[in-house]
Amino acid sequence: MMKLSTLSKLLFILFLTPSALMVNAYAKASNLSTLTQTQNLVKANDKYVTLLGTQVNIDEKAPNFKVVDKNFAPIQLSDFKDQTLLISVVPSLDTGVCSLQTKRFNEEAAKLPKNITILTISNDLPFAQKRFCKVESVDKVKVLSDSVWRNFGESYGLIIKDMGLLTRAIFIIDNHGTIKYKELVANISQHPNYESALAAVKDIAAVIVVEDEVNTDETTSETK
Repeated sequence: MMKLSTLSKLLFILFLTPSALMVNAYAKASNLSTLTQTQNLVKANDKYVTLLGTQVNIDEKAPNFKVVDKNFAPIQLSDFKDQTLLISVVPSLDTGVCSLQTKRFNEEAAKLPKNITILTISNDLPFAQKRFCKVESVDKVKVLSDSVWRNFGESYGLIIKDMGLLTRAIFIIDNHGTIKYKELVANISQHPNYESALAAVKDIAAVIVVEDEVNTDETTSETK
């Protein structure tokens, strides 16, 4: 078998890599074209954008989804069993509002009970997310990427058509896997309602904390 020289190998890689990227991009574009389209929910500046994917509603079972962490390891909703989740969705961590939103929830995460987990999800590549978290000292929330499969965006109706970004949103999913709170921010340049989301997640998760306290009290009484 003929051995390839170093130059030949390099030329082969340079030729193959763009082709692979084009095929992958084409496959994603073809898939996005079949998704449900929703208008008149969110604006970019003064114009409505079209959202791709399936809209979800409060009190519905939260669809499972698959994203990746900073090491490209798959992460699913089902991995957070018995946790109440606050999912902060941002278009891109490299923009002002998204950066502030993520840092705000990172600060708040330290004040929340252990049965509450905050996720930040965007379509940024894991490399960019890892860099952002290091520079901004974001270490209390789990920052995840939907850039590989777009599965989260499709399942929750969040992909902005012709931009490939996720629209700004907040979801709270209780420990039974039910959607209990949803905010699609009316304009992607605006902040979400932090106070409302934080109050809601504490209220939704409070039942678990109360039950634990009651069980502890009962156990103490029985041992006396």
